[in-house]
Amino acid sequence: MADKMFCYQCEQTAGGIGCTRAGVCGKSPETAALHDLLMHTLKGIALYAVEGRKVGIVDHEAAVFTNESLFATLTNVNFDEDRFPPLINKAVEYRDKLRDRVKAAGGKVDFSDDAATFKPAPDKAGMIAQGVTRGFKADSDDQDIVSLKHTLLFGLRGVAAYADHAHILGKENDEIYKFVAEGLAATLNPSLTLNDWIGLVLKCGEINLKTMELLDAANTETYGHPVPTKVPLGHKAGKAILVSGHDLKDLEEILKQTEGKGIFVYTHGEMLPTHGYPGLKKYPHFYGHYGTAWQNQKKEFAEFPGAILMTTNCIQKPAESYYNNIFSTGLVGYPGVKYIADKNFGPVIDKALELPGFTSDLNGKEVMCGFARNAVMSVADKVIDAVKSGAIKHFFLVAGCDGAKPGRNYYTEFVEKTPKDTIVLTLACGKFRFFDKDLGDIGGIPRLLDVGQCNDAYSAIQIAVALAKAFNCSVNELPLSMILSWYEQKAVAILLTLFHLGIKGIRLGPSLPAFITPNVLDTLVKTFDIKPISTPDEDLKAILG
Repeated sequence: MADKMFCYQCEQTAGGIGCTRAGVCGKSPETAALHDLLMHTLKGIALYAVEGRKVGIVDHEAAVFTNESLFATLTNVNFDEDRFPPLINKAVEYRDKLRDRVKAAGGKVDFSDDAATFKPAPDKAGMIAQGVTRGFKADSDDQDIVSLKHTLLFGLRGVAAYADHAHILGKENDEIYKFVAEGLAATLNPSLTLNDWIGLVLKCGEINLKTMELLDAANTETYGHPVPTKVPLGHKAGKAILVSGHDLKDLEEILKQTEGKGIFVYTHGEMLPTHGYPGLKKYPHFYGHYGTAWQNQKKEFAEFPGAILMTTNCIQKPAESYYNNIFSTGLVGYPGVKYIADKNFGPVIDKALELPGFTSDLNGKEVMCGFARNAVMSVADKVIDAVKSGAIKHFFLVAGCDGAKPGRNYYTEFVEKTPKDTIVLTLACGKFRFFDKDLGDIGGIPRLLDVGQCNDAYSAIQIAVALAKAFNCSVNELPLSMILSWYEQKAVAILLTLFHLGIKGIRLGPSLPAFITPNVLDTLVKTFDIKPISTPDEDLKAILG
């Protein structure tokens, strides 16, 4: 049988090679084809955007749309194929209007590339047929160049996701829009060399650093800097809404719209760190955290007695038991799941009031969050003194995405086996392998410090940079080791940022990206000393001697 699709953008891709029948994530071949066609069309917009800047034409709306559309193609964001034909038609509309403006200004518009000229089919079935021939397999250059080209594409999807979060809170940087267009347009340029592609991939890491800095400013200027906060894992008797994903603005809207309605709001997955923001924790009905990482949602959501709202990536196919209780908003979508386009969460609230909620209090464990850069650096003198005295021997950044693939228990065991004179920094949903472990403290400093979401990677980088400055050395000379897990494209963007910063010795798992060829991997090993995880005992021995 011929392959129905080809996608290898996530860590769990089938056989470590690529999904060809259906996505391991649940993506259908039809949705994959529409994702590919949308991406193809965005490349056409990018061609004219790059030329437009040469003649003074900048289309801000098209740039914002490009980022939103890239975000929609991330793993576990939008599975609803009916949402994509309108996006593809809108993309073509932006492309053609931009072409006309560039032409009127005297810019180049005579591109022969299909992305610049194709016309979408009049119906969804026709668009699916068009997308089948315009996916990843359409790139047939030298395989190492294809590897770097796709690494750039996946990195750009991560950049777009972070930029979209910042844009929602009113923060933008034209340099990001400019590079996204340049990167997409570059994928259509057959004259670029291997060195050109290496440069573009590292440039993506540089731009992602600026994007994460922008998002950090958006979050902290809107909601304040996170502060160390105890978050209950139990629940209160009463009606309930569960908010999952990453979006702080959506959570704030839910909190505002549920004031005085007798509903407690809980977080799930990557929303846990939101309890540390002063602008969010001020709501008395914002109670606690429920559940763990995204891949466990089918079991956890089935047991939640209230309404559920998905705000960004991480949605899975809902089980029948809670299909009527789950909603999506923003760029998230799943066939049959009720979609809230206007941020009026009345239907979510009505569903929560209709459902039984929790019938009694449960005083469960508590976990700590809120150890972002300001919180950690406020006790920097204690940390530095502890290092100088030998009380703290080493720092581990054990961070990244969680997933269902076997082998991720490595991270639980690694953290449990870290010596008592070491500190573990963590962020993103990978922490749910060990977030409720009691590792104790060193002189009052908790041994497990939750820096935040994957969106807060900037905080972890700034902590490392500040420590390096305090000890007058490079980050690579610090007693700091990075043990990372990856799953989707935001993690790719963060990894490219670490490469841009020259960080060496990263351990990555649970498996290496399928889109990295042996030659590209060899270059990464020689340049950055990147290595796959092995076993916790072997890696700890290698790190600590």
